[in-house]
Amino acid sequence: MSKQTTGHRRQKYWQRFCQQKLALISLILLIIVVVIALFVPIIANDKPILLRYQQQYLTPIFYDYPETRFGGEFETTANYQDPAVMALIERQGTVLMPPIRYGEQTLVLDAAMPHPAVPSSKHWLGTDAVGRDVVARILYALRTALLFGFMLAIVGGVIGVLIGALMGYFAGVVDLLGQRLLEIWIGLPQLFVMLAFASVFEPSAFVLFLLLLAFGWLSFVPLVRLHFLSMRKMPYVLVAQNLGVPTRVIMRRHILPSALLLVLSQLPFAIAANIAALTTLDFLGFGLPVGSASLGELLAQGKNHLDRPHLVLSSFVVLSVLLLLLIFVGEGLRNALDRDR
Repeated sequence: MSKQTTGHRRQKYWQRFCQQKLALISLILLIIVVVIALFVPIIANDKPILLRYQQQYLTPIFYDYPETRFGGEFETTANYQDPAVMALIERQGTVLMPPIRYGEQTLVLDAAMPHPAVPSSKHWLGTDAVGRDVVARILYALRTALLFGFMLAIVGGVIGVLIGALMGYFAGVVDLLGQRLLEIWIGLPQLFVMLAFASVFEPSAFVLFLLLLAFGWLSFVPLVRLHFLSMRKMPYVLVAQNLGVPTRVIMRRHILPSALLLVLSQLPFAIAANIAALTTLDFLGFGLPVGSASLGELLAQGKNHLDRPHLVLSSFVVLSVLLLLLIFVGEGLRNALDRDR
């Protein structure tokens, strides 16, 4: 298949997607959410974005400055929540703070009521049980969820495409053995297996990533396998084989481009499944290390504090909207592709 033909198909695929208003709006909103998640440290942080002190511009958001840099007495990192430190800075400079002056782990020390505090003008969604601003925690949790979801989908997609391509193109014994192994792996109770391993290893982002990746690639294999299985008998593939074109070249140039369109339509669903799995493990206490911002951890706090419904409602609404956007985008991609079938 020529590059011109593939490019034309992609253009037609995109035009069909844009005709679906709900999917297009969902994609735009999802892009906005991703951009917000990428720039969370600039939106919510207890450190200044930019600081002008003694005719010099400093960036505390990227670099830790000692208190002595601003005329203080201690060599420790400056605490910009301390009024005394801010007074020292403002004597000889100006400070540009983020819109939300709380970071992922910033404790609220001036709350008018015990934690978890209900929403107020100062804390739009209240505080959690530890005393951290819920809006800031949700923004950082959103970044973590999207990062895990996208990375798991990409790495899982690469593994799934590789295994599915080998099974579908070579067929025969390779396909037969691959199907039996997949049936065994898919048949395992995924949640219980992940819980068992999570309880054995010390909680860490890397271990959690590997646990979720162990099952995250399975959804891509059947899709790619069927595509390669059908395309291997196409006339242009048979001609390439008869001309002695290497197998890897045939797979990469003539079959893989169209297979990637199928994988693309599956990616949003895979991202949504990964985010849901991460939230579930965090809710059960087997996910990210203690203290990490997580939607599941906020849901667990809400379960333990039923008299503070803002914890459950805020995290539930954010999670629901995020998953719905991914599903609507995935449906749009799948519908755009299904017209060719």
